[in-house]
Amino acid sequence: MRAMVLHAPGQPLQREERPVPRPGAQQLLIKVLACGVCRTDLHLVDGELPQAVLPRVPGHEIVGEVSAAGADVASDWVGKRVGVPWLGWTCGECTFCCSGRENLCDRAQFTGCHLDGGYADYTVADARFCFPLPDALSATEAAPLLCAGLIGFRALQMAKGARHLGLYGFGAAAHLAIQVARGRGQQVYAFTRLGDSEGQAYARTLGAVWAGPSDQPPPHPLDASLIFAPVGALVPLALEATVKGGCVICAGIHMSDIPGFPYRLLWGERSVRSVANLTREDGTAFFAELHHTPVHSDVTCFALDDANQALASLRAGQVKGAIVLVP
Repeated sequence: MRAMVLHAPGQPLQREERPVPRPGAQQLLIKVLACGVCRTDLHLVDGELPQAVLPRVPGHEIVGEVSAAGADVASDWVGKRVGVPWLGWTCGECTFCCSGRENLCDRAQFTGCHLDGGYADYTVADARFCFPLPDALSATEAAPLLCAGLIGFRALQMAKGARHLGLYGFGAAAHLAIQVARGRGQQVYAFTRLGDSEGQAYARTLGAVWAGPSDQPPPHPLDASLIFAPVGALVPLALEATVKGGCVICAGIHMSDIPGFPYRLLWGERSVRSVANLTREDGTAFFAELHHTPVHSDVTCFALDDANQALASLRAGQVKGAIVLVP
């Protein structure tokens, strides 16, 4: 099989021919149909995820068909279409795992970081961490839901009850989160990088009541803000736009340093918190919500061999919505 492999930070992915992997006792062998290209993959390539184990096949927004099942997995998995998310394994024994917070497990292993991911023709994944996918979604539409969609959903859950919601950074996650938020009746205000008039217009087509540059205050104070851009300087800006008692939620795995800011921005029982990974319960709840709040993934497809070009396009912000590799 083909695999695109990262050997060292800062280097391009290398195309390799590898044997098709054999599933372990609790694993599925999955023929990859589509794999989303996530900003976390850029952080991996740039060496900003010190926990990563290299060499590694990236990719954690995987949609595929089960080709074989391990000895401890029911045989009826074979032939089914599944999704493989970022969370690939947890210990199941620690305080976090036993209290419904498996996303914080200290021994957790993540797809495309500790475990080989979906930038390949085939991959293996623990069956217990795979999701059945709705038949109505194509493989390319479903792929971004496995991280961009799920992380956006977890962030939205933290902002439940926010009537006026800010989204900072309008990429793959935000273009899905806005659709869920609009389905919940929330008013969404989109913030983009300065001069990105196309991104602002795109946000308005998806239902944003206002869209503008991140250094400009919105026309209405925000009850909550979700920050998807990995830019720490956005935190004080979001706090300044947020009402007393509101929250600012940092929804990325990596962010540049947050600059100092006056206490008055935090005072008034405002809060700043982060989203860390996801749980399987998030996946179940997210796909259940999609039954009555459908979302549409805007995708640009690249061939597997063009993975480096896809990453470059993501870095340059040249694509609206999400990027998907198709083997």
